[in-house]
Amino acid sequence: MDGSNQSGVSEFLLLGISDSPEQQRVLFWMFLAMYLVTVVGNVCPLAISFDPHLHTPMYFFLANLSFTDLFFVTNTIPKMLVSLQSQNKAISYAGCLTQLYFLVSLVALDNLILATMAYDRYVAICRPLHYSTAMSPGLCILLLSLCWALSVFYGLTHTLLMTRVTFCGSQKIHYIFCEVYVLLRLTCSNTQVNHRVLIATGSFIFLAPRGFMIMSYAWIVKAILQIPSASSKYKAFSTCASHLAVVSLFYGTLGTVYLQPLQNYSMKDSVATVMYAVVTPMMNPFIYSLRNKDIHGALGRLFLGKAFQRLT
Repeated sequence: MDGSNQSGVSEFLLLGISDSPEQQRVLFWMFLAMYLVTVVGNVCPLAISFDPHLHTPMYFFLANLSFTDLFFVTNTIPKMLVSLQSQNKAISYAGCLTQLYFLVSLVALDNLILATMAYDRYVAICRPLHYSTAMSPGLCILLLSLCWALSVFYGLTHTLLMTRVTFCGSQKIHYIFCEVYVLLRLTCSNTQVNHRVLIATGSFIFLAPRGFMIMSYAWIVKAILQIPSASSKYKAFSTCASHLAVVSLFYGTLGTVYLQPLQNYSMKDSVATVMYAVVTPMMNPFIYSLRNKDIHGALGRLFLGKAFQRLT
């Protein structure tokens, strides 16, 4: 791809959150620590997914969610750390579009996997006797493949549309990564098609799964309220609590940034972006692991197995 011919620019400058050298040093160590915690936190669900005790649909989707979050932060944070450490804030046009593609695709994938996990919880609570057949391995793989296909298509659509626009004037991006709305603000060409496609595809990729999750939990709440035993109600609800927390964190942080007009974007949104780009992937594995006895047991077996191998 010849970026200079298509866009009028060969590179952008990712200015990030702060221009102060002192603050940048603090930010470097803070983001490095958060990245390492995120990597360790999301590698654990991937490692324990090989535990035969966790070969269930819920943990299958959880492992894929961890992979998505791990890929997501690796797409953005390492470049940010290099910029903070070396003061070289330039990113090539091709590099920017590559980062944009994976960012858009992985956010969409996160959203679709969360919707699929909501369906899994619906079947587990509302149709427990049919769970093994309704959530068969073949169906789980099919659902995940559909999530990946839609996400790849979504990312390709907006990345290819971005190659049609011309950038002019300042190439400074007051953000921590290349993001669709911020890049559109730097263009000097007509972006009506980009905006219309963003609204159309965004409504399908984000609003439809969100509506599906709301409907799933409406049926789940109805089913839980019909359970006569208080302890059984609590047990049923506890199987959904982690997923609800992750969904709330995902939509809460994403909505802070994107539920506003494009012209209202400012530096404060770069700070808000850190929440969904860094904090959410870091917190997800801990939310799922905090009170999950199956994961605790799998981690124990994993570490005990490693220790036993070293002793023998």
